[in-house]
Amino acid sequence: MGQFFSIASTKVGSTEGNEVPGCEMCKRQRMSSFTDGENPRLIPTLPDEISIQILARLPRIYYLKGKAVSRSWRSAIMSSELYDLRKEFGKTEEWLYILTKVEDDKLSWHAFDPWSQAWQRLPPMPDIAYGEEDKRVFSGLADVLRSWLGRRCPLDRLPFCGCAIGAVDGCLYVLGGFSKASAVKCVWRFDPILNSWSEVESMSVGRAYCKTGILNNKLFVVGGVSRGRGGLTPLQSAEVLDPCTGIWSEVPSMPFSRAQMLPTAFLADMLKPIATGMTSYRGKLCVPQSLYSWPFFVDVGGEVYDPSTNSWSEMPSGMGEGWPARQAGTKLSVVVDGELYALDPSTSLDSGKIKIYDHQEDVWKVVIGKVPIQDFTDSESPYLLAGFLGKLHVITKDASHDIVIMQADPNHQLDSVSSQSSTSSSSSSQDQPESSEEVEPDVWRIICSRNFGSAELVSCQVLDI
Repeated sequence: MGQFFSIASTKVGSTEGNEVPGCEMCKRQRMSSFTDGENPRLIPTLPDEISIQILARLPRIYYLKGKAVSRSWRSAIMSSELYDLRKEFGKTEEWLYILTKVEDDKLSWHAFDPWSQAWQRLPPMPDIAYGEEDKRVFSGLADVLRSWLGRRCPLDRLPFCGCAIGAVDGCLYVLGGFSKASAVKCVWRFDPILNSWSEVESMSVGRAYCKTGILNNKLFVVGGVSRGRGGLTPLQSAEVLDPCTGIWSEVPSMPFSRAQMLPTAFLADMLKPIATGMTSYRGKLCVPQSLYSWPFFVDVGGEVYDPSTNSWSEMPSGMGEGWPARQAGTKLSVVVDGELYALDPSTSLDSGKIKIYDHQEDVWKVVIGKVPIQDFTDSESPYLLAGFLGKLHVITKDASHDIVIMQADPNHQLDSVSSQSSTSSSSSSQDQPESSEEVEPDVWRIICSRNFGSAELVSCQVLDI
């Protein structure tokens, strides 16, 4: 088994007296990066080209242990060619990556493979050490941030407090946040192929609690807050990272047009405009916004960025004003099969609904009337939304405080609702007994449950590699 992925010998397919075709020579040159003198072939008796194609068809869950077999295996599994072949063969896999906050407010990443139902813990994020002076300054900033956001945020202990999370081009990104009493520019990237973190080019400005979105395979960052002489200042600026070049570019700042309509200077000074979410939808970036002053917030629509014109326009009123919000500063949404969904917790978490946005009518409609979410009032992130495997997923905790991943097929539910509506209309003229309250079928299926102790949910992303 240990020699299963050894590198292929150059003897296969050629002799000293035969000319090697150019295309074949290119293949061999590509595979030469895997060559290990001790193990000359990936798979005994097979050439490199066949071996790497076999490896590309294996489930990715086997790769982590495969790296330990030999240096040849490790080189092959960590090669970009292997993952290019997976895309070519249609063998890419979607994994769910969940970020949790554990003891001492440290962040921990876990990857879930729905195919094998297996979990893998990612290497820890880079740690930042603080001196006593930093902690004292941090503590004062924490008090300011708590009053501004109205939530717990122990900045004196958590180096990545307020960081943003994104995923593009097969990698995870952790952007900004507060560190040493300042909003930082730094960006960290996790490469699942290398299974390691690395620091990449920083943003142009320090940001905390900014919003991220993916459009045209680029990572956009908008809004957030920075810390200046006058305390925390909301940001309107935006920028975009091209993962292929690793370079950040400027994007026109968000207008916050609704915030300019406040009737008095007092309200303008008290209510600060903030971006409360961002979603890539129908080829554009949709950024809902709020005017915020703890404990009050007012939805004021939002802005839509069009990459074709490199400009912002006001969000349709129905989309912005009806965008479901969990609490001030948070509007989670996800796109599944081109449809925009959001969870509306209504007046309490245990009465949540899934809503879908109808762009033709510019309204939000209930598509799933019941979401089984526990009411964890002390949790900053009682639930997360994710779209993968072509279905909607809600990540939350159950009554036993285990983290559960619940799956629903909103497209099936839409068809069911439409069919029931049609049946009800056709039979409305017939004599029917008075019906009791309709019972909605249980559309949720728990695909995984795991105990992470006292860990709290922070964020989630999906990688398809």
